[in-house]
Amino acid sequence: MKQFFRNMANNLGIVGELLSFLWQRKLWWLIPMVTMLLLFGLLLIFASTSGIGPFIYTLF
Repeated sequence: MKQFFRNMANNLGIVGELLSFLWQRKLWWLIPMVTMLLLFGLLLIFASTSGIGPFIYTLF
């Protein structure tokens, strides 16, 4: 199982390094929070570069 997470961390780059750092420091409770922040950031980037931006503003 540890080998799987190491391989996954190598393939994901910076996000993988962040997840492996949190895993090694036993900060598992931060992983969902970091994941949600990354998804929120991707949503904002996607909204600003596409035509569905005005529809996403109604969510907030």
